[in-house]
Amino acid sequence: MSKSLPYSMKDVHYDNAKFRQRSVIKVITQNILNSNIKRECIKCSTGRFLVLLMIFGVAYLMLTHTSHVPSSDGNAKNVGTEEGKNLFTDGRGRFRRFWRKPPRLPPRLSPDEIVTRNKSIHNSDKIESGPDWKVRQQRVKEAFIHAWSGYRNYAMGYDELMPLSHRGVDGLGGLGATIVDALDTAMIMGVDEVVHEAGSWIEKHLPERIDGKGQVNLFETTIRVLGGLLSAYHLSGGEQGGNASTGGPKPAVYLNNARNLADRLLIAFTSSPSAIPFSDVVLRDRSAHPAPDGLSSTAEVSTLQLEFNYLSSLTGDPKYGLESMKVLEHLKTLPKVKGLVPIYINPHTGEFSGDNIRLGSRGDSYYEYLIKVWLQNRGSNLTYLHDMFEESMKGVKELLVRKSVPNGLVFVGELPYGPEGAFTPKMDHLVCFLPGTLALGATKGIVKEKAMRENLLNFEDLQNLKLAEDLAKTCFEIYSVTSTGLAPEIAYFNVEGQSERGPGGGNKKSKYVDDIIIKPADRHNLLRPETVESLFVLFRITEDPKYREWGWEIFEAFEKYTKVDSGGYTSLDDVTVLPPHRRDKMETFFLGETLKYLYLLFGDRNAIPLDKYVFNTEAHPLPIQGNAGTK
Repeated sequence: MSKSLPYSMKDVHYDNAKFRQRSVIKVITQNILNSNIKRECIKCSTGRFLVLLMIFGVAYLMLTHTSHVPSSDGNAKNVGTEEGKNLFTDGRGRFRRFWRKPPRLPPRLSPDEIVTRNKSIHNSDKIESGPDWKVRQQRVKEAFIHAWSGYRNYAMGYDELMPLSHRGVDGLGGLGATIVDALDTAMIMGVDEVVHEAGSWIEKHLPERIDGKGQVNLFETTIRVLGGLLSAYHLSGGEQGGNASTGGPKPAVYLNNARNLADRLLIAFTSSPSAIPFSDVVLRDRSAHPAPDGLSSTAEVSTLQLEFNYLSSLTGDPKYGLESMKVLEHLKTLPKVKGLVPIYINPHTGEFSGDNIRLGSRGDSYYEYLIKVWLQNRGSNLTYLHDMFEESMKGVKELLVRKSVPNGLVFVGELPYGPEGAFTPKMDHLVCFLPGTLALGATKGIVKEKAMRENLLNFEDLQNLKLAEDLAKTCFEIYSVTSTGLAPEIAYFNVEGQSERGPGGGNKKSKYVDDIIIKPADRHNLLRPETVESLFVLFRITEDPKYREWGWEIFEAFEKYTKVDSGGYTSLDDVTVLPPHRRDKMETFFLGETLKYLYLLFGDRNAIPLDKYVFNTEAHPLPIQGNAGTK
């Protein structure tokens, strides 16, 4: 008999289902049994036994073995397997797939999408850098307490502190202006001791001051004292009928004093032969008269409406709002230069006086209140204010905006002799309110990203927002170009074909040392808030962390050069030299505005939201109509 062929049916156990999956173990067994090893080993029973023993041993180990390591809770767990399973069987003892499917990869991003995502993560990390900014915000709070301590110790009851000579001075009519100006700052910061001290003084002493004092300026008294009282009333919970603050008197104390003061200030409107109020009021005998030259500042007469409108809303008496709004209704009818107006107006005739056009002193807050009064009363029939604002901003871009040489800083100049006269490359620090106002007008206080997502911005809004950011950079560089890192009151710029003469700011490392000129008469610093105000608004709207960094640099310069060890902060005579000479005066707006805006800049972005509040020109937040109950 011939031997069986190696490829006989007996040896192969042929399965004619060509594409049927076969067991891995069966394949291995068949290969071994049909190999040369089998033919050699089959000749002896010992070899045959060892081969079978090896096959069954390997199979047993593969099917039953799992590795165990102790877990953190002391129980052994399988390594590389789910608990209760081994490499080849599931929890029910069934065989699992030997080869697993490859993991599903996430979709690939395009290069642009990767850049956008990384930038978003980077900015979010900076915005929410939490502890660092909380520490910096706390530093501002400590600065406020230090400023207040100097005032309380040496000037309590006076309008302002002279921190070097340790005494007080009445430069604003003797109504304790620093107390009222600082009160809502203390409320926002949660400095309950100051709230109690300031509130108690107002309750005990302000009524007799209002009844007994003499001449006050209508504008300054309205924005500082009346605005401060109304904001304190709201923040202390007045509109809810309770007392939200932990210190100070009942909210009604603030409202009653506000109404008493406004009743006396109204005489400036009712005494004038035109819709333009007189500039000065004698509180004691309820009389009013114009300034010595007979003229009123355009900014002053048009920066009273937020406060008087809100008082009418609170009291239900329309007279306050009606009298103040007559001014804006009248200004609407007057001729303008592409929306721009001269800085003086005659209350006797109701006409503008002179041709001087600028956004600095006596002109600034006219433009600010056009958009803010409209925002305060959105939904009412005040669209003419929004139209006036838009027209005026077009005029600013066309007639007043220039770039410096050699480095192209964008700035806003002046037309001292009107549109037919020469352009002057002069920019007051006061003009640095404009970046914030432009941004507010563009997005209406809504975050830029959200406004763009909801298609709320037109081309002009985006233009205004870009101009706002360019001007904010210029305002910051006016600080950086000086030796102290603090801005002068006025700066001039070199422009093509019109080179200004004079020294720079003293910081030779600044890139813009040849763009900015600071003349000797303009080198003083009064602790003004306009730049940090715009940084605050732009940070809230753009969420760009650079505005916080710029604000911190400015705050550190204030700390280094204006802080007085015995209490308070002082103005400076010259910011271009080291050490700077000190002027011995702490303006009320340092507590009411500068430190408030810095505190809000470094803090929670939802505190006093810009789409629910408008800040008057002295930084007193007033609720937008319909949001009166919002904290």
